Amino acid sequence: MTTSYTVSTLLAPEGSWTKSSYSDQQGGNCVETVALGGVVGVRDSKQANGPAFAVTHSAWTHFIDMVQR
Repeated sequence: MTTSYTVSTLLAPEGSWTKSSYSDQQGGNCVETVALGGVVGVRDSKQANGPAFAVTHSAWTHFIDMVQR
């Protein structure tokens, strides 16, 4: 499996990212996602211009299901 990364603002505009409801107000453990058609973009909200990656919607759903268990 090959994974490639891009600058998150090239993947999706700044205002389109959604922060996890589990992130706290002090900036800890912040993950942001954005729906991009058939893929989900993922980034660290503390690095808005930092790297981001995209995974298929089904892979993201499977990941969330596994974390919730």
